[in-house]
Amino acid sequence: MFSLQDKRFLVTGGSSGIGRQISIHLGQQGAQVTLVGRNLERLQNVTAEMKDGNHKCFSFDLTKQNEVAAFIKQQIPFDGIVFNAGIVDYLPIKFMSDEKINKVFDVNFKGAVLLCQQLIKNKLITKGGSLVFISSISSKLGIPGTALYAASKAAICAYSKVVASELAAQKIRANCICPGIVITPMTANAEDVSTTSLEDAEKEYPLGYGRPEDVSALVTYLLSDESRWMTGTDLILDGGLTLK
Repeated sequence: MFSLQDKRFLVTGGSSGIGRQISIHLGQQGAQVTLVGRNLERLQNVTAEMKDGNHKCFSFDLTKQNEVAAFIKQQIPFDGIVFNAGIVDYLPIKFMSDEKINKVFDVNFKGAVLLCQQLIKNKLITKGGSLVFISSISSKLGIPGTALYAASKAAICAYSKVVASELAAQKIRANCICPGIVITPMTANAEDVSTTSLEDAEKEYPLGYGRPEDVSALVTYLLSDESRWMTGTDLILDGGLTLK
């Protein structure tokens, strides 16, 4: 249904978790995928798992403008980009610091903004292309201990809407996905400041926790031409958490 044959996509944070699954899924649909992350060995391992194709991987720091610019010089236009790179870092408001604020916002917001700016400036997004930003349901809630994480993800939602507005004349779309808890190594290792176990917290999800495949399926739809009339939207993917 969603033909991605020979389309070219860029996925950030492609070395593990949701990014890994998105990359593999796109490769299964016949797309050519460029993976970006900080750990080259893990990126290469993911590339080796993917369906045969002209897949590539690059390791650099998305928060460093000079490294982003160097990467951009080596690229040709993409049909879509998935801004997935991010970290989970929970702490109560009273423990916030400049260091913590910069750490979370640099990875979850600044990296996507710098890359997107360079892609637009260098005309590396094809007409009719699609940009997908991975945010979080935390951006819509007020869960104790998530202030920095939630704020950084809310910033991504706001940013994606402006991108959608500015690029609409080129028929380039931009949408945001706000997943609830998806079981990945990063989620399992995240500190839970509310002292509620992952097992107990899952009871709040009518359909249970998500899997990386649940997110990659929605990403595939948003990157395909089937979603050509959808832009500037925040899509909640939370297993029914916000029904209450």
